[in-house]
Amino acid sequence: MLTLQTIKNDPEFVISRLAVKGFDGRAVITEILEIDAERRRLQQKCDSDAAELKKLAASIGRLMKEGKKEEAENVKEEVARIKGATKGLHDALEECEKKMRDLLLTVPNLPCAEVPEGLTAEDNVVVKEGGPMPDLGDDALPHWELAKKYGIIDFETGVKVTGAGFPFYVGKGARLQRALIQFFLDEAWKAGYVEVEPPFVVNEASGYGTGQLPDKEGQMYHVTLDNLYLIPTAEVPVTNIYRDEIIPAAELPKKNCAYSPCWRREAGSYGKDVRGLNRLHQFDKVEIVRIEKPENSYAALEEMKDHVQGLLEKLGLPWHILRLCGGDMSFTSAITYDFEVWSAAQKRWLEVSSVSNFESYQANRLKCRYRDADKKIQLCHTLNGSALALPRIVAALLENNQTPQGIVIPECLRKYTGFDIID
Repeated sequence: MLTLQTIKNDPEFVISRLAVKGFDGRAVITEILEIDAERRRLQQKCDSDAAELKKLAASIGRLMKEGKKEEAENVKEEVARIKGATKGLHDALEECEKKMRDLLLTVPNLPCAEVPEGLTAEDNVVVKEGGPMPDLGDDALPHWELAKKYGIIDFETGVKVTGAGFPFYVGKGARLQRALIQFFLDEAWKAGYVEVEPPFVVNEASGYGTGQLPDKEGQMYHVTLDNLYLIPTAEVPVTNIYRDEIIPAAELPKKNCAYSPCWRREAGSYGKDVRGLNRLHQFDKVEIVRIEKPENSYAALEEMKDHVQGLLEKLGLPWHILRLCGGDMSFTSAITYDFEVWSAAQKRWLEVSSVSNFESYQANRLKCRYRDADKKIQLCHTLNGSALALPRIVAALLENNQTPQGIVIPECLRKYTGFDIID
């Protein structure tokens, strides 16, 4: 959530940056400023009435000591009148503050200066690339055919038991899943991330804290009886560890990693691009989360990008990094880099990670703060990234490493799988 002060400092700048995300913010920013003016007027009146009540209370005591009971009673009547009026003022002030918060929740984060203009994925910018490009010819099988050929992923039984987008991983397929999870967690541990195992459902406050609510209700699975949500990413519970916290500056940065299953409804997704593992409703992911001082957050973002790049290099996959344009970014992000890997049989790029800096946007919603060297309380910056999401990594590994003898397992995973080929 943008701070009110950010909007008040330069409303035209805020409106212009929101336009980079394709968001017409003039009407809502104008309304926020109007409500703030009314809020300040009401607050001043409340403060004035409080001062007058204090003064009258003192006079009642003085009049009673002087034996002027009738005058004291008149003052008491005036106190009762002011208190009655003040109750209405406080109710109006509370309503103003609620309207203000509701409106602020509808305003996206501002994209930082490095974010390119554009409205669709076609406007994203490739900033870096690497990894060996496989040349398997036109006979290469897509991963869903390989999965069936080697009996490692069972899409049909998943449909029977649950529905489309909920596959079974079988035998070496299940071991490959666990190998990737453990490999990603071990690499995050080496990089200084403290592992946590979070709850896989969260309450409404947590959804609001990281910005999934009220923006993405339609994409989340809602347990209505308990008003809980299945997590779309471990970002949600892990970042919410620091909700309503004031962190000592000496304890920053906070670096956490977590494995979790993730659930996303992916409403409206259909067609050939969602076949197999390309788009699931339930999938596994390792997430990295950082809480930083504002002056360090962009250096942290570069470290996170380097970490994800290192994982892809160790897996031997061809990759590139996209800096997302304003229109393709999330509601809450100030800047996002997507990592994509090349799928040799599908001959297309598959997104496997997003690494984002939210600056103070999430922290303001979360009330995630720290006490600086001057003992002042400041908002933290929050960042997170997939390191990594499994389904499309598995798709690319199966397709890119297929041989007549079977699917070759990358060297870095063999100590976890216990085998070096799926045959």
